[in-house]
Amino acid sequence: MTSSDSGSAPKPPAKDPWDLPDVSGLVVGVLGGTGDQGRGLAYRLGRAGQKVIIGSRAADRAAASAAELGYGVEGADNAECARRSDVVIVAVPWDGHATILASLREELAGKLVIDCVNPLGFDKKGAYALTPEEGSAAEQAAALLPDSRVTAAFHHLSAPLLQDPAVEEIATDVMVLGEVRADTDIVQALAARIPGIRGVFAGRLRNAHQVESLVANLISVNRRYKAHAGLRVTDV
Repeated sequence: MTSSDSGSAPKPPAKDPWDLPDVSGLVVGVLGGTGDQGRGLAYRLGRAGQKVIIGSRAADRAAASAAELGYGVEGADNAECARRSDVVIVAVPWDGHATILASLREELAGKLVIDCVNPLGFDKKGAYALTPEEGSAAEQAAALLPDSRVTAAFHHLSAPLLQDPAVEEIATDVMVLGEVRADTDIVQALAARIPGIRGVFAGRLRNAHQVESLVANLISVNRRYKAHAGLRVTDV
């Protein structure tokens, strides 16, 4: 008996996980684009040919930072950055995360949001992970932005490497988390715009806490070995 005889259609072939969309035409906003991590991501994406707008509470500060980065990067206040962008990377300090996102709920409605914030504390023993009430920074973002498509990525990238113009490639993987495959595919494709980097799907947002927390371990690695450690996922 064939599948048609039994009344069931044959299953379509599985989608190639590395068949990612063309994201070269998307405008990427970076909230917190004047900070080390946000500035580094803006620089790398702009250098790769992506249209980038960095956001700050002060438009003049964002414009000054954008002029220093070059590669056509623009600066704007946070609200304008969110409005003008197709995809928005959240790279703000953890202590301002909730306040900033709550204030931009309307501007971020309908947008693909990539949260890369790591809730960390520091004491004499070094860095340690904090656990937000929602479970993670990404889940806090999803709760605050119910009309946005929230994902999580770019947590483990070294800001000094991102900002160093002498570094041609950054040999590391980016863990990408989210609820909708089409959205995580876009984030993976954006990560791949940076030479040397792969975006690797790593689960739904409920798994974001351990990804964010791992940054505390990488800080310890970097301090011990005077390095800029990243991650590689093997066998994929």
